[in-house]
This record gives sequence, C-alpha cells and structure tokens, in this order.
Amino acid sequence: MDTSIVLGLLIPFLGTTLGSACVFFMARKMSTLIQKVLLGFASGVMIAASVWSLLIPAIDMSASLGKFAFMPAAVGFLLGIAFLLILDHTIPHMHLDNEVEGKQAHLKKTTMLVLAVTLHNIPEGMAVGVVFAGVMMGNSEVSVMGAMALAIGIAIQNFPEGAIISMPLRSEGMSKRKAFLYGTASGIVEPIGAFITILLSKLVVPILPYLLAFAAGAMMYVVVEELIPEASEGEHSNIATIGFAIGFVVMMVLDVALG
Repeated sequence: MDTSIVLGLLIPFLGTTLGSACVFFMARKMSTLIQKVLLGFASGVMIAASVWSLLIPAIDMSASLGKFAFMPAAVGFLLGIAFLLILDHTIPHMHLDNEVEGKQAHLKKTTMLVLAVTLHNIPEGMAVGVVFAGVMMGNSEVSVMGAMALAIGIAIQNFPEGAIISMPLRSEGMSKRKAFLYGTASGIVEPIGAFITILLSKLVVPILPYLLAFAAGAMMYVVVEELIPEASEGEHSNIATIGFAIGFVVMMVLDVALG
C-alpha cells in the first residue's frame, strides 16, 4: 500500500489524539464557552465535509445516469441516516440531558458522549477508506489531494471531539493520562474501518457513490441529533453558531483548495 495512502488513513486518528492531548494543557474543568465553540466548530466541519467531500463526488460519479445522477447519493444518504437511527435505538445510548444534576449523572452523560463519538467515527473511517479505495482504483472523480482534503477535514473535526471527551472525564476526577487514553481510543475505530474498506475495495468500487453518501448521512445524523442540540442549549448558543460558521468555511476551503 502506498505510503501516502497509509498516512491518509492515519490523519483522522491523529486529529483525535491531538485533541485528547489538550487535557494536559487546559484547566481541570472545560468552560461552557469553550465547549460550545468546539461543538459548533465540529458541526460546521462535518456538514461541509458531507457536502463537498462526499455527496458532490457521489453525484459526479453517477453522471452516466443523466437526470437521475442524484439517485445513488439520495439512496446512500437516507441509508446512512437510517443506519445511525437504528444504532441510536438498539444500542444502550442515552442523549445528553443537561437538566439532570449530580456527579453520577454528569459521568453518565460523558460516557454517552464517548459512545456517540465512537459510533460516528466508524462511518467517518469508512468514508476515508472509500475515498482512498477510489484513488487506488484510478477513479477519475477522486484525486489523491481530494482524498487528503477529506482526511485532513475529518482530522480537524476530530480535534475538538477528542478534547470534548477528554476534558469532561478529567473534570469528573479521572487522571489526565487516563482521560487522554479514553479520548484517543474513541478514534481508533477510524483507521481500522478505513483499512477494512480498502481490503474490500474490489467490492466497494461498484457501489462507491452509495457508500460516500452513506457516510455523509451517518455524519449528518450525528450533527443534527447530537452536536447541534447540545451546542444550542443554555448560554453561549450564539458563540456555538459562530464556531459552526468558522468550521464550515474551514472545511469548504480545504476541500476546494486541495481537491
């Protein structure tokens, strides 16, 4: 496997690791303001990545269908939403509830956030693997730089996620080292998922547009269901909106400039 592809598969995981490392440099408890900014930023990056890095390429790859070129993207997107919806209802997953008080409740919320981030890292890793599989197969719609743009964009989005996991764990009394390891572990599923996707690339290529859109739907579900509601609750929701705008523009620029 080409070195650049291996590097591309590991870049998102690096973002999670660096974000989790913030626990070593920040105060014991992360302020609500910082958390809102990070949640908004992550939401903006994920939505922009879903559009420019996943949905648009999926439509371009289906150009031979003419007026129905949107079909694979539409079907894959809805399947991605449905997949996360099913996981949301079948796996012991609780939505964050800011009205519940007490240390045990806060720890439970943090545990559920770790689960939510880990769950959505699976399709993100698949997205990276699918794009690099397209590069390896010589698909004209997917360039190395475009694939790198997606990997870098997801890494940027993973940075605040790593911090969002490690900092609350630290504030609940966990050691910095252990909080860092928990945050990092949430991202290890990405390179694993990407590598498995590459191994199955011969099966992947015919359904590449569907898989790209599937990953977009899965990421969009997490944004709408988890990140935006949490960012909009309580104080500083306007700051979260600014973070969203910055994250969206950063990912858009990355994808257009590097793609």
